[in-house]
Amino acid sequence: MEQAAVLDNLDRGEQLKRDGIIIRTWDLRKTYLMGDQEIHAVSGVDIEIKKGEYVAIMGPSGSGKSTLMNLIGCLDTPTSGLYYLAGKLVSDMDDDELARIRNKEIGFVFQTFNLLARATALHNVELPLIYAGLAHDVREERAKQALRAVDLEPRMYHKPSELSGGQRQRVAIARALVNNPSILLADEPTGALDTVTGNEIMALFEKLHHQGNTIVLVTHEHDIAMHARRVIHIRDGNVEKDEKLG
Repeated sequence: MEQAAVLDNLDRGEQLKRDGIIIRTWDLRKTYLMGDQEIHAVSGVDIEIKKGEYVAIMGPSGSGKSTLMNLIGCLDTPTSGLYYLAGKLVSDMDDDELARIRNKEIGFVFQTFNLLARATALHNVELPLIYAGLAHDVREERAKQALRAVDLEPRMYHKPSELSGGQRQRVAIARALVNNPSILLADEPTGALDTVTGNEIMALFEKLHHQGNTIVLVTHEHDIAMHARRVIHIRDGNVEKDEKLG
């Protein structure tokens, strides 16, 4: 990249940070080749999400929302376009740089929890801090704080098999919080839970939002999306509608 372009990107990133913008994409695109056919999974998406927002990305199966989530979560790279996360241009990063920024800036909450079966809740929550190279005492205290934040400290020494589905998801949310990330990125977080437990988890997200966390929720369920303050509707790889709620 030419030096002038690098400086322009740095200046743009600094301006976004000053404006409190956590996520900004310009003409973001992802194209896959399937045989001779090009699949345009994401087709020129422009999104801006500010610090402290609670946003749902909603769309039916095949709409491109999962691909967009993978791009926002730095799990994949775009075919073209720009993506800034917390003031950093991540659309041009290599795999190692993406791994570092994922661990630092994004807290993931998955539908299937993704917990280590043989590890305690406390150790599961510590994992991102181990990757970050923190000392054992620091890791343990921060993991305990995160478990307190999701009302699960009394179960910290239990393994996933000894926890209910809702408790497992609370462990996953604590793990997502432990690094103080720029955003919590939740992919169908109630998909594996019954209605009552799902409502409890959504109430927890509401609490975390009130505490100042930036939350991006990816879902195909209308009633789950309605918990957010803003809904971005995705269809055929594009933003169909961007609406504020309440």
